[in-house]
Amino acid sequence: MSALRVGVLAYPGCFASEVFGVPDLLTMATHVAGPDRSGYEVSVISPRRRITASGGAALAVNPVREVDVLVVPGFELVPGLDVDAKLTALAPEIAAIRSHTAAGNAVVSVCVGAFLLAEAGLLDRRRATTAWLLADELAQRCPEADVRPERLVVTDKGVTTTAAFSAMYDFALELIRQHSGADVARATARVALLDDARSSQTPYVDARLLPQPGNEFSRQVMRRLDQDLAARYDLAALADAFRVSTRTLLRRFADETDRSPLEYLQSSRVRRARHLLETTDRTVASISATVGYKDPGTFAALFAKHTGQRPRDYRATFRRGAN
Repeated sequence: MSALRVGVLAYPGCFASEVFGVPDLLTMATHVAGPDRSGYEVSVISPRRRITASGGAALAVNPVREVDVLVVPGFELVPGLDVDAKLTALAPEIAAIRSHTAAGNAVVSVCVGAFLLAEAGLLDRRRATTAWLLADELAQRCPEADVRPERLVVTDKGVTTTAAFSAMYDFALELIRQHSGADVARATARVALLDDARSSQTPYVDARLLPQPGNEFSRQVMRRLDQDLAARYDLAALADAFRVSTRTLLRRFADETDRSPLEYLQSSRVRRARHLLETTDRTVASISATVGYKDPGTFAALFAKHTGQRPRDYRATFRRGAN
């Protein structure tokens, strides 16, 4: 088997670490595999002669060339950034992406690189993912895409998208697995101290960082529910507290948040439970009762639904030490 040609598309303002993360891991895999297995021919390419990446880092680049796999890194998507202007300025890169895929070759985006793929029209009628923090924005910008915010890596008809930053390693390990074998991928993960068994970004979601609804009614309902997470959910009593009918409460809350008060309460309870699992030695049963569930089994099932992990598994992954 010949060396796999991998090109990383560098562009102004791209994350430098995402330019070099995949090549560095592929280099490690080549050493792990040894001389008897084909390796990787990796290059950093660009339609421009000079590139300044994030943090002012100057990158040495090669002209765009034909490769088997094109990797598109992400960029800093800060609040207030004019994304349309950013993508317009990257017209040469968008054209290079289109040309690459038109030749039938594979393309991969890392994190916000998915926005470049969307601009190139590659996510229409395809499943895709990106950083959980920006999944809604990607879905709004590309309504034809089936955005899966819980997924770390999604491949659909030759187009691969990944979640945030470290998910580039999940993709790279899968690429190594396909090209060099499962044993090389596993050994490379061990050498690099990477988790090669991740499948979801759900456990990493921090709801506090997600865009919050700006309507006062729903915020007041949320504050009341948060005041006593252990209290039994009573829709009628909640509606009485706000002097509206249950039907009106549900309608107004859904209009402002796209979910029900019960769904919000469940997510708030899980958020509190996550904090307790990360920072205390309390038993799962104790935490379950604290957030309103007498039956630890019911709580565990709800927790797994929201995070993708059972409480004990979550604690083993994210334990930070008791306060």
